Amino acid sequence: MPVTLSAKRGKAARPIHLVTKDNLKSADLNGNELAWAKANGFSGDAGRVLLLPAADGSVAGALFGLGADNDGFAPLGTGHLARTLPAGAWFFANPPADAANAVLGLMLGGYSFAAYGKTPSRDIDFAPPSGVDAERLTRIADAVTLVRDLINTPTNDMGPDNLEAAARKLATRHKAKITVTTGDALLKANFPMIHAVGRASSVAPRLIDFSWGPKTAPKVTLVGKGVCFDTGGLDIKPASGMLLMKKDMGGAANVLGLAHMIMDAKMPVRLRVLIPAVENSISGNAFRPGDILRSRKGITVEIGNTDAEGRLILADALTYADEEKPDLLIDMATLTGAARVALGPDLPPFFTDDDRLASELAEASIVAADPLWRMPLWTPYDSKYSSKIADINNTNTDGFAGSIIAALFLRRFVSNAKAWAHFDVFGWNPADRPHGLAGGEAQAIRAIERVLAGRFGGGS
Repeated sequence: MPVTLSAKRGKAARPIHLVTKDNLKSADLNGNELAWAKANGFSGDAGRVLLLPAADGSVAGALFGLGADNDGFAPLGTGHLARTLPAGAWFFANPPADAANAVLGLMLGGYSFAAYGKTPSRDIDFAPPSGVDAERLTRIADAVTLVRDLINTPTNDMGPDNLEAAARKLATRHKAKITVTTGDALLKANFPMIHAVGRASSVAPRLIDFSWGPKTAPKVTLVGKGVCFDTGGLDIKPASGMLLMKKDMGGAANVLGLAHMIMDAKMPVRLRVLIPAVENSISGNAFRPGDILRSRKGITVEIGNTDAEGRLILADALTYADEEKPDLLIDMATLTGAARVALGPDLPPFFTDDDRLASELAEASIVAADPLWRMPLWTPYDSKYSSKIADINNTNTDGFAGSIIAALFLRRFVSNAKAWAHFDVFGWNPADRPHGLAGGEAQAIRAIERVLAGRFGGGS
């Protein structure tokens, strides 16, 4: 990782002075440094970096602007430093109140995806302030890196088989037990909708299932949508709509990142991870608009649109997870464009009937600087995905409230879990941000990890 944390501050480490707007005197600079800052017009504007020269012409330190109060500066805004500072050892001369997120922002900002020739970011060795849990921050940064790498990898190297390989690698690392049901074996095992969605691809559909932790511990089950590419099926997307569809396995990627944090922290839970991994392709055996599929739960589903495939594979996986009556069931998916229309790319909605869980997630999202927003499971909208010849349709009839309709659809397949939450994530940064370049992004998992740690212990 380009930004690593050191247990101790070495003599060669250089200071980063955090400066609020128009408050240079608070930076404890010497006369020459103060004059240099003024000569360069540095006044603490949010996100601005100014390197301080030493007498021999080398870099002696840096100034970083925090801006004024309430000027929109993000808690993870320090990520900009990772792409601006020269390589070497650094530390905060005056740590901020939220030192943990400041350090995490720096770590996340150092990420780059270099698998296909892009130049990696520079290496920064950072000594965190006293009291910051470096082990936990490294765990979180590793998880975010895993998510970003999986989403950024194109489908020719991240198909259902490659996603399985990534899950196996993670399971092996943490000594988890893993099984995979592939191809026609899905029909024998009663996962008909996973099979239907993925059967047109040259790479067989599969259900990845791994578990970790003692069976007697509280059961936490994570389900992630693993559509490795989505053409839209026979209701084919336009070319522009397919450009980012390598990220349609973003739910699975986020679930794997969250699973890593749980297992690495050795949380006292019985973790289970289920990932239906498919490619929604087009061929002679592709499922069609108007088809009626029978789900694992026995609910029949009329196909109103083959491009609403994610909820189909999730339904079978959620049914399977629900059969075990988990204490907490979480699913994550890049499910609807409607969620982006409602809240934009940076603010994922979540849905739950559990007010306590919703409150915990809302609080954790603020503390973790991991934005979330609760959306309603508005039961009167259930009728919007009705069917005249099947139990339900996979799309709504009028085009309104798409993300709510999708969540209500999934709720049909959860009846035994003590608590359930659905996260409709985007999994992508459309443009560079301080703590993350344009590309694949982890969303919601840092907030969820904090909730889990609060409920079950470990991690935080």
